[in-house]
Amino acid sequence: MTEWTLICKIDDIPVLGSRRVERAQGLDVAVFRNTQDEVFALLDRCPHKGGPLSQGIVFGTSVACPLHNWTIGLCDGQASAPDEGCTPKFEVKVDGGQVFLKSAELQSHATDLVRPIAGPARRNAAA
Repeated sequence: MTEWTLICKIDDIPVLGSRRVERAQGLDVAVFRNTQDEVFALLDRCPHKGGPLSQGIVFGTSVACPLHNWTIGLCDGQASAPDEGCTPKFEVKVDGGQVFLKSAELQSHATDLVRPIAGPARRNAAA
């Protein structure tokens, strides 16, 4: 198996934006780019309520969750204090203007995590 999977060209990721990478199993991975052309990858799920980080605002080496404005570090996936929580990060390599993610992580890292389901409480049909 190839150790790295080609995702896109760095120019395919908007500056201060992101690109989502679909996986066969598990939630998507969000790949971010800042103004310094640094590239980061996190599971596309805020540790708070599961908001899609790929839709958040990138600033410096952080992203603001679009749901409740939690600040998540792009380097480690850690929520900034006073908030607590962490979202899984993925190893990224940029080579010759191309962005790669570690193949083994794409296939197995955090594949058991799901996005919380929002909406009204569900009642047991038998009740």
